[in-house]
Amino acid sequence: MADSDPSAASPPVSSSSADDTSSPPMLCAACAGATASWSSPPLWSDSSPPPAYRPIRAPAINAPTATASIVLAPVPQPLPVPPAEPPYRFEIPSKRISSPDDIRHFHSSEAGRHFLGFVAALSRSVRGRKLSDPAPSPLPAPLSGLLSLLHTLARWIDEIPPLPHASRYGNPAYRSWHARLTDEGHGLVVALFPPVDELHPAADELLPYLLDSFGNAYRIDYGTGHETNFAAFLYCLARLGLIKEDDYPALVLRVFSTYLDLMRRLQITYSLEPAGSHGVWGLDDYHFLPFIFGSAQLIDHKYMKPKSIHNQDILDNFSNDFMYLACVAFVKKVKKGVFAEHSPMLDDISGVPNWSKVNSGMLKMYKAEVLEKVPIMQHFLFGSLIKWE
Repeated sequence: MADSDPSAASPPVSSSSADDTSSPPMLCAACAGATASWSSPPLWSDSSPPPAYRPIRAPAINAPTATASIVLAPVPQPLPVPPAEPPYRFEIPSKRISSPDDIRHFHSSEAGRHFLGFVAALSRSVRGRKLSDPAPSPLPAPLSGLLSLLHTLARWIDEIPPLPHASRYGNPAYRSWHARLTDEGHGLVVALFPPVDELHPAADELLPYLLDSFGNAYRIDYGTGHETNFAAFLYCLARLGLIKEDDYPALVLRVFSTYLDLMRRLQITYSLEPAGSHGVWGLDDYHFLPFIFGSAQLIDHKYMKPKSIHNQDILDNFSNDFMYLACVAFVKKVKKGVFAEHSPMLDDISGVPNWSKVNSGMLKMYKAEVLEKVPIMQHFLFGSLIKWE
């Protein structure tokens, strides 16, 4: 049998038939049955442009814009705290930063380098350590004093309950709590020093750092700038010799973790508004340092990887031991919906292969997104212990 001629089995198709919806269907040359319809894809034109591409997760308008510079920046390294030496000339600290030039001046100064080096040293001191690890017994007196101070502030929350309040943020009872801190703060700072000590006048310089460590009473908000002031308060104590380098692990695992617990209570009880939040592109609406310290804790952990934050069983069972996991668990508690949508930054970081890279990235990001931002650092204080020079 001769091969059938397709052109004979199918009626001729005019050049306009492809666009003619009433034209008869094409027939198969082998079986004379109707074939599936087919048309070439349309050509896009100015009058008929292609559909707009919509990503699954559109970037937020306040997403970090300096990602490349953060990646290429050197990792901040631990530095020893230079001790303050007599004769002391304590002074009431003041604000000095108001422009990007001031930011550059701060980071090129000895004070700027050593403050960031102090944060990096605290991070390194807790590598591979858990919050439940035994602390030195007894704790050094300054650390015990700091814990006593924080426990006092936590007790005041019970004594000053929130007021009936319709707004989402800003319970006015917080102002009463902060007013009590202002009234009694000087005595709380003096109690950190030995009974008879030439450092007592330093309380006047340290007090403003302490007052600004727990939020702003006027705005009823809290953010990474306030957290940085608490780190500055600890740095000043280290400069005065009250905190030694050997104390760093307990300073993070006992004192800072207690400070974090206190701040969580303040944030929830008094509905503190996030100060300068990055929205979904922030690590957390309020904190940054626990992600640095928490990622350091998990470096070289045998089982837990950055992607383990997506395992709810791990969060439930190990949040009490690791600050990073506790922070993620808190975020999941207060934010509803898909984690990748309400916390895309944390979700992206979970794809990093190991905790060492997470920790180094956190340190670089802290410098770029907190210590180099004028809206945050314009509230930072400078005195004789953190000098503007």
